[in-house]
Amino acid sequence: MWQSSGKYQPRVDQLKKVAPAIIDMGCFDRVETNGGAFEQVNLLYGENPNIAVRKWTAPFNKAGIQTHMLERGLNAIRMNPVPADVRELMFKVKKAQGVDIARSFCGLNDHRNLKLSVEYAKKWGMISQAALSITSSPVHTVAYYMDVVDHLVEYGADEICLKDMAGVGRPSSLGKLTREIKKKYPHIIIQYHGHSGPGFSPASMLEVARAGADYIDVAVEPLSWGKVHPDIITIREMLRADGFLVKDLNMDAYMEVRKLTQEFIDDFLGYWIDPQNKAMTSLLVGCGLPGGMMGSMMADLRPFLGAINGAGKTAGRDKMTLDTLMVKLFDEVQYVWPKLGYPPLVTPFSQYVKNTALMNLLSVIQGKERWTTIDKDTWGMILGKSGKLPGPLAPEIIEKAKENNFEFYTGNPQDMYPDELPKFRQMMKEEGWDCGQDDEELFQLAMHERQYRDYKSGIAKERFNAELEELRAKAGAPIVIKRPVVEMPEFSIEEYTQKYPKAVPVQVSVKGQLLWEIDLDDESKAPVVGTAVKAGKAIGYVQTYYGREEIISAIDGRIVAVTGKQGKNVAKGEIVAFVQ
Repeated sequence: MWQSSGKYQPRVDQLKKVAPAIIDMGCFDRVETNGGAFEQVNLLYGENPNIAVRKWTAPFNKAGIQTHMLERGLNAIRMNPVPADVRELMFKVKKAQGVDIARSFCGLNDHRNLKLSVEYAKKWGMISQAALSITSSPVHTVAYYMDVVDHLVEYGADEICLKDMAGVGRPSSLGKLTREIKKKYPHIIIQYHGHSGPGFSPASMLEVARAGADYIDVAVEPLSWGKVHPDIITIREMLRADGFLVKDLNMDAYMEVRKLTQEFIDDFLGYWIDPQNKAMTSLLVGCGLPGGMMGSMMADLRPFLGAINGAGKTAGRDKMTLDTLMVKLFDEVQYVWPKLGYPPLVTPFSQYVKNTALMNLLSVIQGKERWTTIDKDTWGMILGKSGKLPGPLAPEIIEKAKENNFEFYTGNPQDMYPDELPKFRQMMKEEGWDCGQDDEELFQLAMHERQYRDYKSGIAKERFNAELEELRAKAGAPIVIKRPVVEMPEFSIEEYTQKYPKAVPVQVSVKGQLLWEIDLDDESKAPVVGTAVKAGKAIGYVQTYYGREEIISAIDGRIVAVTGKQGKNVAKGEIVAFVQ
């Protein structure tokens, strides 16, 4: 519930407080306890995720309720590929920490990326639940998914999860897929995980239940529905009315879980929950974007609106509202998605498709061709470095790759990432750090090196507390702010578009310290008015707590104005220069 609602999740003391009430509800056979977001979040607010997982799973283990985690196959529990030896250590550690089931998914449904997940889970005594990333497209047919299932069963998967991350799977198709799996593999357990965003999920849950699914994922108010899952009360009553035997629900315990969840939101978690995550919208049906990324997407669109309107004014177009831009983006995602081979829109591929659609919108408004700007991560997906795309690439994308002299990769993605554990063991030794019980501290360093180092140094805790104090201060709480709030500078974009009618804004993608020093045209200096820049090439950096993020120009041209001062803090989406 929390992962789909906001940036952070409850602290370990809060999790221990709510666990008895969840158990007392009496209706759950399984509880999702951890995964990529959970572990990184603990590190981000300066806590040890190993302690959190052990303490959180313990009461469920004692009560006989199975615990399960979510992992991303090749990417394990981070956003980029992980060496095989680190992946294996994860399953050893998580089993030792009390996690029973490993739900493993590949965002491209490339079964090769899940083979090691299945094998490692079983080797270390976990139940292997291999997931299908569900979406709706001409290539994502029942036959397509059954081919993936055949490989997963061959590898030894104990269960199959229908991971309907955007909730766009059509109920009838999901029912057919469930029947086919049960017919061919009657021993395989099936679990359905469907989000509520576009509204299909209750119908889908009923269809898969009728077709033989064994488990259904639900949520509890005040986080149920919206972009999360349907509430346990509604789904339980729906299934009872259809003749299913379902466990009783202790309503006193339900209300306690509901009360505690709201208490955690009021304490600090609510500061990072976008209000729009409580709303369902049928606009998600067409674009297929997962509800969990809608909050961050809307935050990205607000500053981007200025750049769009600035370019549109030059072309004599009317100003867009945020809602108009959102609909145009959804339309562009629908256009881009098949051209890029129909990657299921789940992390990180949903972000790649969305970002490409945004850049296409800007290019079209400027009167330029689509596909002018494609970032390196998206190119990695296109070129096969993350796995095999479900559908064929459009001819214009293949032509773009040829123009850039890019080579397509058809091998097993895992082969590109050699083992690294010996290197991290040496790091632990050099730092004087203990590898921890069951090598769990070694695992955290190897999986999340930057975040783990920040946790160990105390920087993560300090940074989180400062961010929380800022948000509380903005909300009116009497908290002393320990560092200045980064706000957008007061200047009018119209002033610059009038002065430079063909200029395009350059925006930063993250908040941090502005660093203009960069080697441009063999000259190591800050860019000044007249400096030549290339589309897609860095013209500066933003120094964040985790490293440097590039500042990219969307077009070829020359800098006509610099609005961001060297060394100053900048906000996400802030315009720091204009290029013409």
